[in-house]
Amino acid sequence: MDKNFKEEKFTGITKFTPPLYRQRYQFVKDLVGKYKPKKVADLGCADCRLLCMLKFCSCIEVLAGVDICGSAMKEKMHRLSPLPVDYLQPRERPLTVTLHHGSVAHKDHCMLGFDLVTCIELIEHLEESELKKFPEVVFGFMAPSRVVISTPNFEFNPFLPGVKLFRNPDHKFEWTRLQFQSWALETARCYGYSVEFTGVGHPPRGMENVGFCTQIGVFVKKYPQTSASTPSEKPTEAVYKTVFKAVYPSLKDEKYLQNAVVREVTFTAQIIKQSLLNHLMSEHGEYNDDPIKRKSKFQPSVNCFSEDLGKLVVEKSTESFVNGNMVYIPLATIFSFPRVNRLCGTFEKLRKLVAGQVTLSSDGSAVMLSTEHEDN
Repeated sequence: MDKNFKEEKFTGITKFTPPLYRQRYQFVKDLVGKYKPKKVADLGCADCRLLCMLKFCSCIEVLAGVDICGSAMKEKMHRLSPLPVDYLQPRERPLTVTLHHGSVAHKDHCMLGFDLVTCIELIEHLEESELKKFPEVVFGFMAPSRVVISTPNFEFNPFLPGVKLFRNPDHKFEWTRLQFQSWALETARCYGYSVEFTGVGHPPRGMENVGFCTQIGVFVKKYPQTSASTPSEKPTEAVYKTVFKAVYPSLKDEKYLQNAVVREVTFTAQIIKQSLLNHLMSEHGEYNDDPIKRKSKFQPSVNCFSEDLGKLVVEKSTESFVNGNMVYIPLATIFSFPRVNRLCGTFEKLRKLVAGQVTLSSDGSAVMLSTEHEDN
């Protein structure tokens, strides 16, 4: 049998591994990883499980969910709030997560400008009147670059025990592959999209003719959106009610960037200091028993770098040294470390961010750390 399909013959229970809903969500996540959309909206987000998975995608800066059932969102929306680790390790890009209570048959200006819109197991829950409005709302009004729509494949239902007609009592219909593809192709034609069909949940071996358990259409806008082609129709009043909003800490915020830089500078300086002291102690081992003599033997401009620090090549002006009970580590040396360099961008930015946050030499060119605890 297929690797993601298991059938217990004696009980008649059909199971998918991973579960079918996770396969659908993974399909969307893989699509996000491939095309790197910045703004993603999930229509019919229900318990927000897909949104919870997508919030870890570093390319996404705006994440929105819409559902007609406000209670389902409110019950699980706390999972979309930033965690303590998000403040300790801020994202490089900003992220705003918003949940809206409303119908996908209605237009709201807050849903404009998205790169990717997902409708996972949604359309089969729509009444006929809502389904008629759905294409104009999503493809005409929102007009994202890509749309992913998944829906049950009615032809697969005989393989699902206990299913007499539809898989869920709330489903208003379930389409065969031909019905779904006919609807999708006509929708794509009307609104300037192309569409490709695929799915998740393979049938038992030898029954491939019934298709996937979940059928998926991936719509791609044929012509990139421009300011001239942006829908001009904007409701004067908001139709959706915002029930949740979270703004994640990111390095685009000066406050979080400064905290991250100070932590990285302090960590890097400690590593360099320890490497320098280890180097000097091994060179002058005969003084290890006498801290005073050992300090007097330490000379300025001693190269402190070991192979563990990446074999960095530095000029004498960026060499660390010990003077008395203080270790001097030039900011230029710290700036040469990739992580610090990437965080700050420029040396002047580094100086600005650490000023007043770490102990610097009188001319502000080096970080100063005490050797006292090394002697105790």
